[in-house]
Amino acid sequence: MSASSADPNSPGSDDEIEASRAPLLDHLIELRTRLIKVMLAFIVGFAVCFFFSTDIFNLLVDPYNRIVTAEGGAHLIYTAPQEFFITKLKLSMFGAIFLAFPIIAAQVYMFVAPGLYKHERGAFIPYLIATPVLFLTGAALVYYGALPIALNFFMSMEQAGGDGAATIELLPKVSEYLNLVTAFILAFGICFQLPVILTLLARAGIVNSAQLKRGRRYAVVIIFAVAAFLTPPDFFSQIALGVPTLLLYELSIFSVRWMEKKKEEGEQEESEA
Repeated sequence: MSASSADPNSPGSDDEIEASRAPLLDHLIELRTRLIKVMLAFIVGFAVCFFFSTDIFNLLVDPYNRIVTAEGGAHLIYTAPQEFFITKLKLSMFGAIFLAFPIIAAQVYMFVAPGLYKHERGAFIPYLIATPVLFLTGAALVYYGALPIALNFFMSMEQAGGDGAATIELLPKVSEYLNLVTAFILAFGICFQLPVILTLLARAGIVNSAQLKRGRRYAVVIIFAVAAFLTPPDFFSQIALGVPTLLLYELSIFSVRWMEKKKEEGEQEESEA
């Protein structure tokens, strides 16, 4: 064993420490640069969304407005002077994440890509594309399907009044309506990431298509239990989330099996070469 390797205080050991420290500093500097770009994208998205916050909120209220039969359409209220302003801030932050996501995904990819093999970089890109597509698909299902169904259920509890009965009318607060919509969108968007999550787990060797097939009966129970927890307590909202998620589970099995076949074909070609 050389003196430089035996003695941590020797000049050779110091050179090795400095050499290992330099790449770490380079990575930290690059990480800081990527984070700054992400923050700038978020700030720009926030400014744009706040400028159009009233229009965006009206767009989110449209499903409620379409099912209200009262003259003048839907009525929402706020009970504190600052409530609607804070609601606009929350809405702007929520929208800024959507607008900034392409920049965020690109920065994440550019940060990790140098440490990946060429075939790994090629496999990483489809997940970056599939994630927002599946999330937007879930959000669209909320907007055109699950949210109107849930609102119809809530409005069915109204009471006309008369003959000694009180008049009970739904007058949602702007903040609570936004919380309901964002909770729905997040629930559906996250559940719609199931193919991405299961495919990544399969690529890591944690699960395979055979295990997913055997676990189908348990998946049905878990999926509908999650749907019952995330949606309002009406049957139609639970079905609106549970059935598409179950179809995505089946799609995940097909995707994992296809990936396994491609891997087997690649290994067979290498063995024959």
